Amino acid sequence: MDSPSPSRISRDRRAASSRDASALAEAYQRVRAATEALAAPLSAEDQVAQSMADASPTKWHRAHTTWFFETFVLGPGVADYAPFHPAFAHLFNSYYVSVGTMHARPQRGLLTRPPLATIAAYRRHVDAQLLALLGGELRLSGGLARDELLARVEIGLHHEQQHQELIVTDLKHLLSHNPIAPVYRARPEDARGVAAPLDWIAHEGGVHELGFAGAGFHFDNEGPRHRVFLEPFALASRLVTNAEYQAFIDDDGYARPELWLSDGWATSSREGWRAPLYWRADGRVFTLAGERARADDEPVCHVSYYEADAYARWAGARLASEQEWEIMARASSPLATSAGVFADHGRLHPAPAAASTSGEPAQLFGDVWEWTSSAYAAYPNYRPLPGALGEYNGKFMCNQFVLRGGSCATPRDHIRATYRNFFYPPARWQFSGIRLARSP
Repeated sequence: MDSPSPSRISRDRRAASSRDASALAEAYQRVRAATEALAAPLSAEDQVAQSMADASPTKWHRAHTTWFFETFVLGPGVADYAPFHPAFAHLFNSYYVSVGTMHARPQRGLLTRPPLATIAAYRRHVDAQLLALLGGELRLSGGLARDELLARVEIGLHHEQQHQELIVTDLKHLLSHNPIAPVYRARPEDARGVAAPLDWIAHEGGVHELGFAGAGFHFDNEGPRHRVFLEPFALASRLVTNAEYQAFIDDDGYARPELWLSDGWATSSREGWRAPLYWRADGRVFTLAGERARADDEPVCHVSYYEADAYARWAGARLASEQEWEIMARASSPLATSAGVFADHGRLHPAPAAASTSGEPAQLFGDVWEWTSSAYAAYPNYRPLPGALGEYNGKFMCNQFVLRGGSCATPRDHIRATYRNFFYPPARWQFSGIRLARSP
């Protein structure tokens, strides 16, 4: 068969690029609308307040995700593009040192100006420009190839989905400090589900390949694919429940230094931890639907790595490594059959695990992020993305631990078996929970 001519290859690539751009335009509108839907129930006061240095106001999240598209796509990609406002490059940069200065993170809640109406106009402006770019209506600058621009749009969409989860978790932390326990999203009281009995799913270990492979989007920290050797292990069939964690508390778990890592004991003592974040002394718990009676069979959440590790030691088990978790996740059925609650359900709260009929772990995906024992580090032969986007993941590979599986605040199409989340060990405001592991 004759080889295709260069002009034929060029036409094919343009056609593929056009199809990719059309799909990206649809995804772009869907993701951006999801962010606005999260913000819609909030007042101006709700959107500007900041409850701690680790959290950001909803208004800032809406502006920062827009800044990402403007800075990394429109600025270098569109000929003669003029930024919406010159000050926004400073106000809404997060941590990209190589592209300029930034407003101090702990002071984002002081940005009462620009007002919400200006942020909404900023989003509309960038949306119009991005969609025109994807539709081929704007002249490219020549600084970036069109395929690279499309790749950056895709990164930006997944980046915005990460910030959608942060909007939820940051807002929950903010509202929890209000003594009237505000309701963000009302939902009826649940019928009290019963968690399936805890069982152990064994794995023989051995040599396996880990990391992302094949087609589809992934972040740079999910690769390269590489081999690991694992000793035999077993993973708990479901997540640890509130009732099981209450037993740890009742057994003076927070007062027994032999259960805790040294840094964890020091942090817990200094912060006065006696229960997971949002637990109330009267047996109630703060949720985004207001205060509710704590349900025994729901997965415990809003615990730090230190608490997860102490609980595992008290239970005579341990936390899984991220390699063990990924091996088990890849060996299980597709995500649809081993998943719990995602942001798409609208519940924004974990649910009890149903009994598994497949002999596979339940809730590997959704409900709560699962702390692993693995430090967040580079895979063998890892290379960050070139340029400023190389700051996205690689520079944070120090002093943090990996979490896997997503949560009830994670968009379902954002998660996969190779996805690596990471937080500092004292962090508790994310939907983070516990799955036990053990060795033979």
